[in-house]
Amino acid sequence: MSCAENNPMNPWNHDVAKDENDLIDVQVDGVWLKMPRGLNVVEVAHRAKTFIPHYCYHPKLSVAGNCRMCLFEMGTPKMGPDRKPVLGSDGKPELTWIPRPQIGCATGITPGMGIRTDSALVKDCRNGVMEFLLINHPLDCPICDQAGECKLQEYSVEYGTGASRFVEEKEKKPKNVDLGERIVLDDERCILCSRCIRFSSEVMKEDVLGFVNRGSHTTLTAYPGQRFDNAYSLNTVDICPVGALTSKDFRFQMRVWFLKETKSLCTSCGTGCNVTIGSREGKAYRLTPRENESVNGHWMCDYGRLNFHYLDSADRLTRPLLRAAGELFPGTWTDAVARAAESLKKVEPNHVAVVASGRMTNEELFVLKRLLAEMGVTKIDTVNHAGRADKFLRNGDANPNTRGAELLGLSSGGRKLGSWGAEITSGKIKALLVLGGEDVVAAGIPQSALAKLDVLIVSGILANETTRAAQVVLPGAGFAEKTGSMLNVDGRLQRMTRSIPAPGEAKEDWMILRDLRMALTGGNSFHSVEDVWKAMSLEVPQFAGMSWAKIGDWGIQLDLAKSSTVPA
Repeated sequence: MSCAENNPMNPWNHDVAKDENDLIDVQVDGVWLKMPRGLNVVEVAHRAKTFIPHYCYHPKLSVAGNCRMCLFEMGTPKMGPDRKPVLGSDGKPELTWIPRPQIGCATGITPGMGIRTDSALVKDCRNGVMEFLLINHPLDCPICDQAGECKLQEYSVEYGTGASRFVEEKEKKPKNVDLGERIVLDDERCILCSRCIRFSSEVMKEDVLGFVNRGSHTTLTAYPGQRFDNAYSLNTVDICPVGALTSKDFRFQMRVWFLKETKSLCTSCGTGCNVTIGSREGKAYRLTPRENESVNGHWMCDYGRLNFHYLDSADRLTRPLLRAAGELFPGTWTDAVARAAESLKKVEPNHVAVVASGRMTNEELFVLKRLLAEMGVTKIDTVNHAGRADKFLRNGDANPNTRGAELLGLSSGGRKLGSWGAEITSGKIKALLVLGGEDVVAAGIPQSALAKLDVLIVSGILANETTRAAQVVLPGAGFAEKTGSMLNVDGRLQRMTRSIPAPGEAKEDWMILRDLRMALTGGNSFHSVEDVWKAMSLEVPQFAGMSWAKIGDWGIQLDLAKSSTVPA
């Protein structure tokens, strides 16, 4: 889904959306440019490859105009006796400059307007604004989570004077305030930009936050009897320009300049929000939303943001496990793949069933498709995971790649699984291959049925009831540990990139399936995800003509009306 419709509070962006081709002449720092009618000055400067600093302005929120940092000098066309603009030798209007600065966020452009972003007047005013903002700000930078990505730090260096004339004691405000389940507030750091207030009331439609004690002791707080606990509260940490709002989960965990940032996807539901994974030394520390107007805009839900700690769980499978004398023991990949292949070879294809996963990437599912076609196995389905949908971003399908599994013909939405327990008990299914970390016991196949299987092979991430019943356990990779592509519920093809290595000897599922395919059928033509993609793009009509690079950082919207038949 696009987030544009969920952000009706910015009049400039809405005008631009309708009038992108209605261009007017505007002068920016002496250069005349054509800009879409309806933009505000901050956005015009951005398009002109210059920058007007700002705190309170955000393109997805209403205009508050209270930080005063986005000051600029405005010129208006000089009018002649005939009340028409006086033109210069270049054919453009001559300008009369207003002797007081204006705020860029609340000023829409008009034909012939002049904009100065770096004049002496503007620089002097910005110095004054920065000095005012820093009067009562505490020197918390050495301990503040926002250090390294704090706009107050950056602008004080770029636009401040480097000195303060303030000699009185600083105003002391509340610190370490428990604002909600996931948020800590430090009121002393707050610069009263009101972004968090506007996000809550305009985007989430919940009036929870507000300013009290107006004057020199103005503070941010939750209304009496309320807590800031909505499902998207951590987005306010992202948009807070200083360190006033911090995440309890990330608080004091890591300096942001140490983090390696990797573009990826949230895999907690079918929306497929674009995210940035912040990691260091093989450990993921945080997920933050990555702007994509076709999917999640600037936001993501708190559940998806925090749903990565299982990557460090004590229950992670890190080595292949083989059953001997009724117990599972660590083994080598060579022995595990060989045993899995030998076991499957002993069972007729019509007695083999496969549980794929809507959590697997398209590439992993395609390698599985090749393997099953070569084996002659046709009994396959995925587990249907129902999530808690809302009216914003979170989808009711908790699988991130259900559409990909359906496109490749590997899923019927879990409708077959309900009968598999009885088929195992009756002997119609004698071998079961479970992939993608699925727990078929939780999906409805009883343990008593699994105990009757001749062969149970499981590829998983965490130990569960299914892995504990398996003869062979193959450790797989989590979402931050793999590279591949997925299709979200709206049919948008998007790619994810490995951020951290899988722990121990765990592997990505496409590698596991490639090795198993080689042992079972001798097929071996894939050496990288790009190789898998090339083969898939030749066989899947919807992917025809696409390269891995063409998917890009924002994905491609597919026409899923095309035939989804994949040749064996």
